[in-house]
Amino acid sequence: MEILSRDTIDNKYKWNLNDIYKNWEEWDKDLEILKSLIKDIPTFENIITDNVKNFIKLLKLEEKIGRLIDKLYLYPYMLRDLDSKDTVSSEKMQKIEHLYSEYSVISSWIGPKILTIPKETMDKWIEENEELHNHKFNLDEIYRLKKHVLSEDKEKLLSYFSQYMGAINEVYDELSISDIKWNNITLSSGKEVQVTNAMYSKILDENKVQEDRKKAFEALYNSYFINRNTYSAIYRGQIQRDVAEMKAKNYSSTLERALEPNNIPVDVYLNLIASAKENSNPLKRYINLRKKYLNIDEYHYYDNQVKIVDYKKEFNYEEAKDIVLKSVLPLGEEYQKNLETAISEGWLDVFETPNKRSGAYSLNIYDVHPYMLLNFNGTLDSVFTLAHELGHTLHSMYSTKFQPYQTHDYTIFVAEVASTFNEKLLLDYMLKNSSDKNERIALIEEAIGNIVGTYYMQSLFANYEYEAYKLIENGEPITADTLDEIMNKLFKDFFGEDLVVDELQKIVWARIPHFFNSPYYVYQYATSFSASSKLYDKITNINYSLNERKTSLENYLTLLKSGGNDFPINQLKLAGVNLLEKENFEAVSKEMDKLLDLLEKELEN
Repeated sequence: MEILSRDTIDNKYKWNLNDIYKNWEEWDKDLEILKSLIKDIPTFENIITDNVKNFIKLLKLEEKIGRLIDKLYLYPYMLRDLDSKDTVSSEKMQKIEHLYSEYSVISSWIGPKILTIPKETMDKWIEENEELHNHKFNLDEIYRLKKHVLSEDKEKLLSYFSQYMGAINEVYDELSISDIKWNNITLSSGKEVQVTNAMYSKILDENKVQEDRKKAFEALYNSYFINRNTYSAIYRGQIQRDVAEMKAKNYSSTLERALEPNNIPVDVYLNLIASAKENSNPLKRYINLRKKYLNIDEYHYYDNQVKIVDYKKEFNYEEAKDIVLKSVLPLGEEYQKNLETAISEGWLDVFETPNKRSGAYSLNIYDVHPYMLLNFNGTLDSVFTLAHELGHTLHSMYSTKFQPYQTHDYTIFVAEVASTFNEKLLLDYMLKNSSDKNERIALIEEAIGNIVGTYYMQSLFANYEYEAYKLIENGEPITADTLDEIMNKLFKDFFGEDLVVDELQKIVWARIPHFFNSPYYVYQYATSFSASSKLYDKITNINYSLNERKTSLENYLTLLKSGGNDFPINQLKLAGVNLLEKENFEAVSKEMDKLLDLLEKELEN
């Protein structure tokens, strides 16, 4: 599917951002309102510690500001994702970022001031005042994290740097989106293509000629390699920034700093990466199987996506929507009806266009609705991506409906449960409705590929982050060569010697936006995948009684409705999964072995 001009795409396949603001004039008016509201924050500094009514007024003001910032920030953010060269959106983003930075300074006294109120007093206030009931979880969190809150003057000093601390991530985005130069290649068919991220994925997914995959790999990775030293400097600066904040906030490590706000035990992270590495035999088995059936002498990572069988079916977007809609029926008619609303006009931006951000995501605006960004290219993978992002969107719809603003925002830790659950539903639906042997093989490979990509690769990437951050924490230097070597070793540890690790493959760290924009994020794909596998089994496995499956479904929907009203570990426990037990991670490798048995059986028949 070629890159389309934005003007040629029907509006029903594009975002309707008028639901947020109809024009920049409306945006500017709200910006002025925000400025006025922020000015009121200092007036509460000395009147909240002994007067609960003033305290409640402050919290209401904070909520009003927060909801306004959500809209003011995401409107230009999304416009810029549609066109990275949109200078007006860039300028507006800088304005709201600057104002948010000012707000951080002006409001930096709030946390330390709240902590001067005795916990017993706060508990009494919450009990006696209904307006505080929705704030209980977040207020309790302030006291739990007390040791990481600095004095008012120190918090204020740190807040002055907030805008500049994020500048390094903007440099990465500019380098990787606005200023990146894509390379052209000529395929064995004689067709010349520009290797963007979306085109690269399509070639790797469909092209049976290994030399074509190699050309695409070299073209894409050279777009990053040319700036590898700049990327390493950006990453080094980012880690140094995070280590400085770790020390300032009294954390023992950057990992603890990343996990503690959601009360995630460090052992969950360490158990994950250890278990994934220790139980990587199915991964090595898969490489050997693919090498055999693809009939290639050397297996490279760019060989990891192409289907073993000749399966080149291209799905149009309307067909993909229909398949995904039908696949979610096991979650009930209400869930299906909500998904139908989510795929209506204006919520999705579907196709790749020039200067549009790569990849896919779903984001939610509490006072509007969720939005999804796709780069749909017609492949089977893009159908699964649609199901994945709709999982996030339905999660947001449920949490917005059943939670107040204070606790609607669920953590990343549980976010990927809903998305990977939808992928499992889609796989089952397509397998049950396919009599085409090649399609069945492709679907089984898709399921295995999800385990490879969502569990093993994200565990590998989590291991990489852990190793890179430890170097700076221990005062060791980081260069592009250092980062390459960490990646090289981890690929060998996870995939074994049968995978040839190309020199360019080692720089994969430079093209993973999460490393730069969301440190210690990717491990949650793997933990969520483990959790969703367990929940899916409880809901769909006929070995459980009908009542047991019905209860498990109710528990799962309760998870989606719970937003951020508890620690994610507790939310998953209530839904039926305890991620403190290592066996949840080991179960994934067993699941992959079963799928490999099924794949071999299909291939041999």
